[in-house]
Amino acid sequence: MNKKVFVSGCYDMLHSGHVAFFEEAAQQGDLYVGIGSDKTINELKARKTINSDAERLYMVNSLKVVKEAWINRGSGLLDFLEELHTLNPDIFFVNADGHTPQKEALCKEMNIKYIVSRRIPHGNLPARSTTALRQECRIPYRIDIAGGWLDQPYVSKYASGSVITICVEPDYEFNDRSGMSTSSRKKAIELWHNDIPEGDKEKLAKTLFCFENPPGTKYVSGSQDSLGITMPGLNKYLYEGTYWPTDIQTIMVSDLLEWIEARIWMIPLYPREMDYDVLANTHIDEKGARWLSEATDSCWKALQQQDAAAVGNAMTQSFEAQIAMFPDMVTPDILAQIDHYKKDVFGWKVSGAGGGGYLIFFSEKPIKNAIQIRIRR
Repeated sequence: MNKKVFVSGCYDMLHSGHVAFFEEAAQQGDLYVGIGSDKTINELKARKTINSDAERLYMVNSLKVVKEAWINRGSGLLDFLEELHTLNPDIFFVNADGHTPQKEALCKEMNIKYIVSRRIPHGNLPARSTTALRQECRIPYRIDIAGGWLDQPYVSKYASGSVITICVEPDYEFNDRSGMSTSSRKKAIELWHNDIPEGDKEKLAKTLFCFENPPGTKYVSGSQDSLGITMPGLNKYLYEGTYWPTDIQTIMVSDLLEWIEARIWMIPLYPREMDYDVLANTHIDEKGARWLSEATDSCWKALQQQDAAAVGNAMTQSFEAQIAMFPDMVTPDILAQIDHYKKDVFGWKVSGAGGGGYLIFFSEKPIKNAIQIRIRR
């Protein structure tokens, strides 16, 4: 009897990358496909699908390598849970950007073999992703490496300091509410549709910041978000008790950007909850703000010196300073995941302030099942 192989995903705008993924999975046995519903995709990605779940089900079921497909009845990143228990497959097959520790732990609990795809295109065909085929995909995301929260005056009023960001090419469609500046990115798509326009990037960032924060806005999004997705390369923004930085330093040296790209590793966790409030239980004071500021300065210096151990240490110190002031940034589950990896890496943080999203590690050793990014030049 053939082994039962299970995969789950959106599979919108069906393309050769999907087919190659199915073919790779089907080499392991009979392939069963769980498809995310329109409602689930909208919750996770904050967008409507191009093709409805009925259309996607019809197309996936038409592929000769697929034994059976269905629409998952659950919601969230584990929307397939009911179907997984019913099918009880031998193998759960995922893409690297679909891997999460929760899926891996679930498979271990259910005694299901967990395999992460090598993501190999078929023959001479180019690598494809749904994100790359969507017009708005050229709008970047951003990662704050260190100093996040200093772009808020209620933090930097205690101690001036900087935020360090990298501008990230949209090779993956990062989950909504996961600390990758997705809210600012959606506003950028409203303004510019499919890419950041030519011109003065700081002026464009100011335009985006004002568009996202009109007069009367109750919670002002920090300007590192609009700056981070608008300004390419590696950037450092100095905040001195104001919403806009008083100084901006940009590095576009290819060797350094490539060095950073090779050492950033990301493990998906889960998106931010809709009712999540990171500002609950805060302890913002001069000690925490100064700790955060000093860690960021150390990180900037270490980046320019390409000292991986020092970058990792400073990144971790920045993260520790953040959670000292904003303890609800993390949960026991996130801390447990960090403990699992930290002996093998130089440093770590959580993307943004979402209480979830992505674990970001700085390491010269490859991290199994992690994804890597490209910095926009």
